[in-house]
Amino acid sequence: MEKIIFEKITSTTEETEACGASLAKLIEEDPSLPQFVSLVGDLGTGKTAFTRGFASVAAASAAVRSPTYTLVNEYRGKHRPVFHFDVYRINDEDDLYSIGFYDYLDEGICLVEWCDLIPYALPDPYLAVTIEKLPENTALRRVRITLLSKGD
Repeated sequence: MEKIIFEKITSTTEETEACGASLAKLIEEDPSLPQFVSLVGDLGTGKTAFTRGFASVAAASAAVRSPTYTLVNEYRGKHRPVFHFDVYRINDEDDLYSIGFYDYLDEGICLVEWCDLIPYALPDPYLAVTIEKLPENTALRRVRITLLSKGD
């Protein structure tokens, strides 16, 4: 099952952050939504900016930085922690186990950059955020949030 929850064209970092804040509000309002958010997009499209906006609602005091070298950053949230992963350098499932990836899934909200590289590790269901540059104007981004489930 695939259900588009939200789609917007953004032209600034602030607008991309606002999309992240909107998703955080939706998750707060609807606890039935998955607590796992896949973030997919090329380098520089705004995955960390989206997370910064998300954290502005879910973990207001967080200083969001890309977890490229740390692999995971933890932010103290209002209701539960927010875990921000970058799995770009993950090679296989053993690497995921070694960083404790699966242990985090039940402990808070997980936002994971580069999930397209670990399709075998995605929970069911999950929220997929795709951020892409528009070919006609590379300053514009399409941010699409989709609920994905293998069931139904």
